[in-house]
Amino acid sequence: MSAILFGSISTLVDTSELQRRAFNEAFEAHGLDWNWSRDDYTAMLDSSGGAQRIADYAQARGDDVDAAAVHETKSKIFQELLGTVALKARPGVIETVQEAKRRNLKLGFVTTTSPDNISALLAALAPDIGVETFDIIVNRDAVDEPKPDAAAYVFALDQLGEKPHAAVAIEDNVGGVAAAAAASVTCIAFPNENTIDGDFRAAAETVDVLDADRVVSIVA
Repeated sequence: MSAILFGSISTLVDTSELQRRAFNEAFEAHGLDWNWSRDDYTAMLDSSGGAQRIADYAQARGDDVDAAAVHETKSKIFQELLGTVALKARPGVIETVQEAKRRNLKLGFVTTTSPDNISALLAALAPDIGVETFDIIVNRDAVDEPKPDAAAYVFALDQLGEKPHAAVAIEDNVGGVAAAAAASVTCIAFPNENTIDGDFRAAAETVDVLDADRVVSIVA
């Protein structure tokens, strides 16, 4: 059997601007005079990890900030937003999931975000996509190193009992593509609206719509 591994929240639904909004509302809640413009935020998306982005930004400004606390507030705001806005799966995602199920392929959701973020997202996408859709869901508690380290993919493959050549990853950011490549997993880059200008040369191909037949053909 083979596996299709969705690599982050925004490979399922484009939440990038919602994430940015949550960051800015968290900054305000913590009394910070920060406001990340779209250009600011886009420049930070080559790597994964919101708390690290906050810490790096604070260091660059010379501000003393509890990055973990700010990021916790951001995550709570983001989860609340997921429950109040209408979310729609990205083009081709549902079709790819359905085709994988039809062909008895395994499905994974391989993230390094929090369990609460994953739960909120999948609740918002139900009934089309939910916890039961995936054979494995990886969150930040499963591995010691976030992407672009290969740990999340190595863990997922081990749990699924699959070899790297029998899987294809779908990633929306450069760090995610690097993580898949480091695990020797073929990767399709599926940029979101804020990562579209990233350097995705490490991916096998870059698409703006998932073609279910094409994705499945890589591993079937």
